[in-house]
Amino acid sequence: MDWQEISGNWVYIPPRPKAIVHFLGGAFLGAAPHLTYRWLLEEIAGQGYAVIATRFINSFDHKTIAREVIESFQTCFDKLKINRKLPQKYLPIYGLGHSMGCKLHLLGGSLFEIERAGNILISYNNFPAKRSIPLAENLPEDFPFEFAPSPAQTNKIIARQYRIRRNLLVKFKNDDLDQTLTLHPILQKRFSDMVTIKRLAGNHLTPLSQDIKWQVGTEFSPLDAFVGLLKKEIYREPYRLKDEILRWLNPLGMPKKG
Repeated sequence: MDWQEISGNWVYIPPRPKAIVHFLGGAFLGAAPHLTYRWLLEEIAGQGYAVIATRFINSFDHKTIAREVIESFQTCFDKLKINRKLPQKYLPIYGLGHSMGCKLHLLGGSLFEIERAGNILISYNNFPAKRSIPLAENLPEDFPFEFAPSPAQTNKIIARQYRIRRNLLVKFKNDDLDQTLTLHPILQKRFSDMVTIKRLAGNHLTPLSQDIKWQVGTEFSPLDAFVGLLKKEIYREPYRLKDEILRWLNPLGMPKKG
């Protein structure tokens, strides 16, 4: 099992998948999600979820990006069905987004006719362009640019039109780029009994954690034990994130170890 590129998407399909996870990454990380979010996505796939990670290039027109990633996902999904890479039976589709990827899932679920069993929104970011773009604070105050829709317009669209009922919101304790606490009451007002928020240790980059490869020798050594403890400590936060995602996707069954 390995990543394959299909129509602008990176796809990872385990044997006999039980659901599909549509992943969208952050603004400057979404162009190669199979690399920047590799560990997290492969851990999810390892528990039986087909992962379709749609790449995108950021621009000021977030509505257009949202439409394009939906169309790209659908094209990929159709090809997987035609080529029998996915089962012909119905599989639920869940959205998974990080940072700007959350905004795209929210716009998609508000402005376009899509079917999702739920969305997982990690570190929602809806800041204005001048705070989101590196070095933008050096531009003149009257420089004429802003994302479309703007942050305020985005929140109004979500409040009035968002249709995906079941949602998991994840906020990290040390994350200055996160606006989950602004999003939470908006979604709760629409679907009060279907919105869960989790506050986890970590920061905005926790979902991008990568694995440390270590080959144990023929005999288990003190160094092997040390590396094992080191990995356990380093991965405490991303493992907790992974477990919360898997628990929400399958609340009746705990994820397998490994």
